[in-house]
Amino acid sequence: MHDLVVRGGTIVDGTGKPAYGGDVAIDGGILTAVSGRAGPARREIDASGAIVTPGFVDIHTHYDGQATWDPLMSPSCWHGVTTALFGNCGVGFAPVRPEHRGPLIELMEGVEDIPGITLAEGLKWDWESFPEYLNALDRLPRVMDVAAQIPHHPLRVYVMGERGLRRERATAEDIAAMFRLTEEALRAGAFGFTTSRTQSHRTVKGDLVPGQNADVEELLGIGRAFGRVGRGVFGMMSDFVDETAEFAWLERLVRENGCPAWFLLTDHPSDPDRWRRLAEHMRQSRVKGLPIFAEVAGRPVGVLLAANTSINPFSMRPSYQALLDMSPDDRLTEMRKPATRARILADAVPASFRETAAPLLWEIATGWDRMYVMGETLDYEPSPDKSVAAIARATNRLPDEVAYDYLANSAEHFLFYPTTGYTQGDHDVIAELLQADGAILGLGDAGAHCGMIVDASLPTFMLTHWSRDRSRGPRLGLEQVVRMQTSATAGFYGFHDRGALKPGLRADLNVIDLPSLTLEAPEVVHDLPAQGRRLIQKARGYVATVAGGVPTFERGEHTGALPGRLVRAA
Repeated sequence: MHDLVVRGGTIVDGTGKPAYGGDVAIDGGILTAVSGRAGPARREIDASGAIVTPGFVDIHTHYDGQATWDPLMSPSCWHGVTTALFGNCGVGFAPVRPEHRGPLIELMEGVEDIPGITLAEGLKWDWESFPEYLNALDRLPRVMDVAAQIPHHPLRVYVMGERGLRRERATAEDIAAMFRLTEEALRAGAFGFTTSRTQSHRTVKGDLVPGQNADVEELLGIGRAFGRVGRGVFGMMSDFVDETAEFAWLERLVRENGCPAWFLLTDHPSDPDRWRRLAEHMRQSRVKGLPIFAEVAGRPVGVLLAANTSINPFSMRPSYQALLDMSPDDRLTEMRKPATRARILADAVPASFRETAAPLLWEIATGWDRMYVMGETLDYEPSPDKSVAAIARATNRLPDEVAYDYLANSAEHFLFYPTTGYTQGDHDVIAELLQADGAILGLGDAGAHCGMIVDASLPTFMLTHWSRDRSRGPRLGLEQVVRMQTSATAGFYGFHDRGALKPGLRADLNVIDLPSLTLEAPEVVHDLPAQGRRLIQKARGYVATVAGGVPTFERGEHTGALPGRLVRAA
């Protein structure tokens, strides 16, 4: 008598091999039989007409704070994720001294758009060291497993204090201390170390992040911890101002310590050929036998613009800013008044704005040709005729009139502004990157960018768009899409007990009605601590999600089970 049998589904086992029919049997939280006809069970899940996949392993999330208070880990729990890894982009909350809690909150709010009031309310700070942070994570039951990496910026501030916040050069003693703390974190169960070297990452006050211009000696010194421990992954974001020099030290770090490394790779509208150059650098590194990988996104990083999101094309106009203190409903009511509409449309973005504001804000204030009406079908690969500029030309209106009237019509109307991944106006570059040698799927950023982006739905999007619905270019095979977010991500980081449907592995799986799988419309809710605002997106079509052999979600509803735990490396 098995504990649980998933009966009669089409098994897509996560390894990339062709799908096949059969049952999946589970005992004691472990897969005991995959394929064929399983015997009777205490509980069965009917998978007739559905696919059965491993649980999804999301390696690029920002649940560093949310994981300490939220057992559901939404939105990821609604999209089949059973393992979430955070500590990405060099930001996080450990190690930390009491006097630096505020600066770390400001850092996370600025880089990842997680409300500071939410973090101040939700974080209990029952840790100082990174091992103590892991212990705090270990104490909370949850629906999925979680794992962490040690982030550079808190580490630097912990060691260097105000000098770290001011981005001063680390001394030999500072580097030695960061090395020791990184080794301590890896031995306690951290899966890696991450940093950020991009000017687009700033604190809520506009300051560059602490490790943005860290010397190569500092990074190589920290990297020696991987060689000492014998495992772990090094990850980074970088502007690659000097591409050759950046790859030179990254290759040296990997060669000297025997660790894999990844860097974030997307296209960018200001430099359309950059992604090809970086991909070629990676190829050359891999030809040398060096395990350097590129983390790539499965869809454009898309800012959603609405009347009640963090920003929209009118946020920078003084007349619109007078509406920001209103409730969302009152703001929409005011926007629909003819006098208010006329005043805001006649208003101009201040001339000084371009020099003082972040580049993204200026782009959103003026980028009508790269801003798209999302529509009820949630089109993430919109054709040129759906841009605000094209609609304006076709209807003989000004672009800001088109955008304003669309947003004022409903709180559920979103404009889609892809910041990266859409330089050519389609997903062909993304398709090429996804299939490149050394590419790892990531960048869903679950838990982050609460008021602008909700790409945590990436696992569902990969299944619906890439394997079933794409019409503007070739699709990817279902088995390939499942492998990308199960055995590929799990194997890269060393989650060796999961990521495939094989006897002996952890029983994390999804039962999915693929023909009916649908992304629901994004919503703005205020359900974070201190009524913090965030975008969420649910899905329909998940028959069940099972974590550690226990059904956690059925037909989109939480079963009440909390089998998740902290996973420690090695």
